[in-house]
Amino acid sequence: MRQILATIALTLICLTASAQEGSWKGELDLGSMKLPLVFNFSADGCTMDSPAQGAKGIKAEKTADADGTIKVTVSAIGASYEGRLEGDAIKGTFKQGGVSLPLTLKKGMVEVKRPQTPKPPFPYTTEEVSFRNDGFTLNGTLTLPEGVTKDTPVVVMVTGSGQQNRDEELFMHKPFAVIADALARQGIATLRYDDRGYGDKSVAFQNYTTVDFKTDAEAALALMRGRFKNVGVLGHSEGGTIALMLAAEGKTDFAVSMAGMAMPGSETLLKQNRDGLKKAGVPDDMAEAYCQALGETFSCIAEGKAAETGCSEKVPPQLRQMFDKAVKQCETPFFRCFVTLDIRASLKDVKCPVLAINGKKDTQVDCQQNLDALRQGLTGCKPRIMAFDNLNHLLQHCTTGDVREYQQIEETIAPEVLETIAKWITETTKP
Repeated sequence: MRQILATIALTLICLTASAQEGSWKGELDLGSMKLPLVFNFSADGCTMDSPAQGAKGIKAEKTADADGTIKVTVSAIGASYEGRLEGDAIKGTFKQGGVSLPLTLKKGMVEVKRPQTPKPPFPYTTEEVSFRNDGFTLNGTLTLPEGVTKDTPVVVMVTGSGQQNRDEELFMHKPFAVIADALARQGIATLRYDDRGYGDKSVAFQNYTTVDFKTDAEAALALMRGRFKNVGVLGHSEGGTIALMLAAEGKTDFAVSMAGMAMPGSETLLKQNRDGLKKAGVPDDMAEAYCQALGETFSCIAEGKAAETGCSEKVPPQLRQMFDKAVKQCETPFFRCFVTLDIRASLKDVKCPVLAINGKKDTQVDCQQNLDALRQGLTGCKPRIMAFDNLNHLLQHCTTGDVREYQQIEETIAPEVLETIAKWITETTKP
């Protein structure tokens, strides 16, 4: 009898596990936003995806009981999920960091709509190209409009901070592919390339700096000068800063800065931290103590010293772990360079045409501060400086400008931004 019952129980478990196989999606309600999650169940195990954070295939462990209960442990992020199969849904609770939230899963993948991503057929051609710099081979795509000649203007595109591919892909948005497509349709060629070491896990990307990435862009400009007479650079975020640096050094015929940083890196990081703490509901006095200690750490770095961990004593206990993590990050070559980066003094040396644009709801690179710095600094040329209403750091139409909105917005880049860039380049490069 016991053997019969054991067999029945085993059969029920197998049937339950079989019913749960496949991809199951759900949304965590975080109040200010919805965070989609996907669990991929198979006979061999389980993985989790967080599309909004660009994370796929996070390894997890699962168990299934005869009553339809499923338990998932995601050790890599200290999270767990327990739910029960009820009809066509699994209803349960997601836990992480002491927080418990209800999560209902239904079969299927999260549908991500990106209507601006270019789709064939294309009224232009593309070439795969590569070039060398600093021991790296950088691979890219050269997009060529119909009737291309040596007189066709070409734009080298430089990505923002963090290792990215040639499309500057983020949350399944492909901003650089969208820009390349829009410009090609207006008779403008573009070169977009993968960041150094992209796809090679052995490359410690944090060991390279904005100055290193600027030399990569210089190599790309040199490659284009072998084929075109009028060669410009377009950069987004950190890439926008690099575009301005290259313009100040006289290495580009024109420059487009999209949400580029002109203010010092230390001030930008402090503002980001102050704003982030405020949004998280941290009391003003605690947030100010944190930012003051962080500012002192930046001062140590500017003096060539090690990041001062002793400053953590001034930080409220509730924020100390976060502060120590930030200080550790500041010791990387990238952040030591970024903290001390200040291009304002070199802006007077820019002689070529410059288009600088920002979104008024940019929460990463403050629109007013940075565009004001450009207005004051670009005295050697006649720049076009524009602030767009209701656009965020990615130049998307948005509600709050918060980073967490990026994935939820279907638009990749506001059409008026694409139109402005194409029209300005066409007018600027006319014979």
